[in-house]
Amino acid sequence: MGLQRVLRLLYPPQCLACEARVETEHALCPACWRDTPFIRGCVCDACGVPLPGEEAAPDGTPAHCDECLRLARPWQRGRAAMLYDGAARRLVLGLKYADRLDIAPACGRWMAAAAAPILRPAALIAPVPLHWSRLVRRRYNQSAVLARALAAETGLEVCPDLLVRRRRTPSQEGRDLTARFLNMEEAVGLHPRRGGRIEGRSVLLVDDVMTSGATLAAAADACLAGGAAEVDVAVLARVAKAR
Repeated sequence: MGLQRVLRLLYPPQCLACEARVETEHALCPACWRDTPFIRGCVCDACGVPLPGEEAAPDGTPAHCDECLRLARPWQRGRAAMLYDGAARRLVLGLKYADRLDIAPACGRWMAAAAAPILRPAALIAPVPLHWSRLVRRRYNQSAVLARALAAETGLEVCPDLLVRRRRTPSQEGRDLTARFLNMEEAVGLHPRRGGRIEGRSVLLVDDVMTSGATLAAAADACLAGGAAEVDVAVLARVAKAR
């Protein structure tokens, strides 16, 4: 009996969200799959939130949600793998706060599938940065973990430290839209030794969750100021207002 088979007998694969037994590694059980609000069908071309209807416009015209029509997004296109609810919320929190790095490979697959329509050849993948004080406490940047997983799935190059957090910003929780953007103003910059990697190049920013988009906007502004040709965004989960 091979070592792999012995290990599977001793430690059978478990659901990423509830630890029920599953057939394959890095998978969800049927119940958690149904409870995970994957985003499909027609989506906002700028932030990936679901829109009414099953398909995009026949002529290929990109659709945008009301929020993206109101806000001037500094990036061009965006996608999200799932809504921040149900099992998706448990997965995000596990990755972010509970050292559940085993979740990352599956997240990379889901994000790659969601972002497939906006992937550009030779784009550079870069995560939204954490402030060093938070990084010391948490020991890893969950967005960098996702960026590496997405790079592994797509074959695109990744630069985990392309951006730096210039100052420790207070939590965005409880802030309205305006306050969220003010809180992130000039909070993100280009790493002083990484500028040459993005000049004239496409950048794909990666984060775990998008709420207002203020953090991603600050990161996108930093990339464009550093000479990036264009910026797109991909997130694991998108917070959406109830309709």
